[in-house]
Amino acid sequence: MTSDAMVQVVTFGLGEEMFAVPVTMVREILDYRPAFRVPGGPAWMLGITDVRGQGVPMIDLRLRLGLAAVDATLATRVLIVDLTLADRTLSLALVVDRVIAVASFGHDRLESAPDIGMRWRSNYIAGVVREPDGFVVVIDVAEIFAGDDAAVAVIADAA
Repeated sequence: MTSDAMVQVVTFGLGEEMFAVPVTMVREILDYRPAFRVPGGPAWMLGITDVRGQGVPMIDLRLRLGLAAVDATLATRVLIVDLTLADRTLSLALVVDRVIAVASFGHDRLESAPDIGMRWRSNYIAGVVREPDGFVVVIDVAEIFAGDDAAVAVIADAA
């Protein structure tokens, strides 16, 4: 990849932090609505939501990353993402505090994740981009669930 290659991402906020996922994995962005709760699921698994006639597992990304739960607001959004988990392509509905923008930056601006000083495991982080008002953490959504067979089973069963 050349140094002038552009990376497109959807940026979103969780609390005061700004995150991003590649725009290629985001199918759509929806207003928040409560999920149909699945009994016995982990706290981060909010349940199932209907997306154009398809039942999609809804994940509270704050809880999955170990952040405190917050009540939904008018700014709360749901990112519908498609990813591969355990050799299956699955759709997930990720609840985020707010969607900020679709942004582009040069691939050469993507720095590797630091191993210390971060709240999240560095394998969750695909890279970090410095912005004038802070950092944008590009997350690897598949890696957030990789290695957690129980989480993958819960998601696959709900799908």
